[in-house]
Amino acid sequence: MKIDNNDTLLFIGDSITDAGRDRMDGKSLGQGFPLLIASYLQTHFPEKRLTILNRGVGGDRLSDVKSRWEEDCLIINPDIVTLLIGINDTWSNVDADKKVTDSELVEFESNYRFLLKSLHQRTDARVVLMEPYVLPFPKDRVDWRADLDPRIQIVRKMARDYQTELIPLDGLMNAEGIRNGFSYYTGDDGVHPTVAGHGLIAQSWIENVVKKRTY
Repeated sequence: MKIDNNDTLLFIGDSITDAGRDRMDGKSLGQGFPLLIASYLQTHFPEKRLTILNRGVGGDRLSDVKSRWEEDCLIINPDIVTLLIGINDTWSNVDADKKVTDSELVEFESNYRFLLKSLHQRTDARVVLMEPYVLPFPKDRVDWRADLDPRIQIVRKMARDYQTELIPLDGLMNAEGIRNGFSYYTGDDGVHPTVAGHGLIAQSWIENVVKKRTY
């Protein structure tokens, strides 16, 4: 994936991407991994004059991203889109004490495919997909896997079907959590990144998208 001069990079998803951005300011990057990635890119490639945008919205499920896809993605006509979404679909089921159904997974795949198909049809954007993830701290997060794992498989399928970059965040975050402690990366809820967690996500993006390429 080549990053060209004057490219617009768009990060879109839920609260993990949002990271406290000022939604009244279209240029606000929040305090999370999009800011860290922007800092790296703008420091190492000042000649490219990149535009970097954050359109994460806390609490969003995939259907919410779909409903704002036109305004927050397609109209922008970005050159590179990074999408991280899905954990709130699982979280809402857990809160409702509801088990994921086959029909719900079919709808999840259909909505995800809509995003990528419309992006392919209306833009020339290169795409980076990130797996949703959960870490097993608190311990009850282990029970989330039955709902989240099939969603991760759908994200992987979309990456294959549309030949996108795929960053396997679930495996990466859990591997580092095993090594250094789960709460070190996601605090007390297994989902929202700490500074170290955002750093790990940013590092994974940079290693997969930038450092494996020659510009």
